[in-house]
Amino acid sequence: MTEIVISIFLIIGTFVTISGSLGILRFPDVYTRLHAATKASTLGVAGILIGAFLFMYFDVEIVSGKLILGIIFILLTAPVSGHMIARAAHNTGVKLWDGSIKDDYSESKRSSKN
Repeated sequence: MTEIVISIFLIIGTFVTISGSLGILRFPDVYTRLHAATKASTLGVAGILIGAFLFMYFDVEIVSGKLILGIIFILLTAPVSGHMIARAAHNTGVKLWDGSIKDDYSESKRSSKN
């Protein structure tokens, strides 16, 4: 049973990482590419690390603190860095894709100035 759970985490992590890589190649602008990159790193790498942690715990009977710290580090830093890069891109004037319907960040900046 543990092998099935470990395999599920590894397969899901690999699938999300590959999907995110394809999203980086296929999406039209910086903001949607950043979304794909942060999802891939957060969910994909975290899934693979959780699978590795479970393998170490159940098969080798070692609790790996390094894997736990890696999981926590990825879950905390990847979304924050993606948000900050997107915010910096928006503040420097990187244009949205032509098919974008709404720019919520510009609207919130205008309403906060009033």
